[in-house]
Amino acid sequence: MRALEKIKEVIPKVKHHVEKRIKEFEKLRKEGKTHYDFRPFLELDFPAGVFSELSFCILTANSSATLGLKIQSRLGDEGFMTLKKEELEEVFRKHGHRYASQRAERIVLAREKFGSVLELLRKEKDPKLIRELLSSPKSPYKIKGFAYKEASHFLRNVGFKDVAIVDRHIFRFLVENGLLEPVKTLTPKVYLKAEKELEKLAKELGMSVGELDLYIFYLKTKKVLK
Repeated sequence: MRALEKIKEVIPKVKHHVEKRIKEFEKLRKEGKTHYDFRPFLELDFPAGVFSELSFCILTANSSATLGLKIQSRLGDEGFMTLKKEELEEVFRKHGHRYASQRAERIVLAREKFGSVLELLRKEKDPKLIRELLSSPKSPYKIKGFAYKEASHFLRNVGFKDVAIVDRHIFRFLVENGLLEPVKTLTPKVYLKAEKELEKLAKELGMSVGELDLYIFYLKTKKVLK
């Protein structure tokens, strides 16, 4: 299978960086804080907490991981949690975020749900159930701006490795390698189909889908980010 061979090729090159990133995620889940080091891919290293991570995942939807990381590095948990909507918006605009006002509003709204989200992360072990609760409009845990992709991204980054982050890079990889048909809209049904294909690949490679995401992201961008 072409996809397997491509991933196997890059594993020796970036395994150390992927393992380091996974440890950073696991520390965040266990301790509620971590320290990221994105060198040599980006000259960024900074401490982060869970709300900072949730905010990062709101910021990066239809945007770039690099931009989200720069803002996360600048604000940290305290900035995301305490700045007024207008102050957040100003920071986002200065960094060139296209949806500065919308994302500032969503992060302020997320503060109201954060306590219940932390409780959910503590008590529930099934990441796919948590994803459903964070993304469903009918759920009391719903985070505005979270669909399957954003909720999966957040969960992987706080140490849940068994959900797939089907962003444009990952979806393109699956299509290019004949594992999915191209579609105009990534519906929940298509998302879950893509996740199944990624789970098969991960099983063949002896890793989690959370780790696999980092290898495919590297294949598409030449960076190990998050």
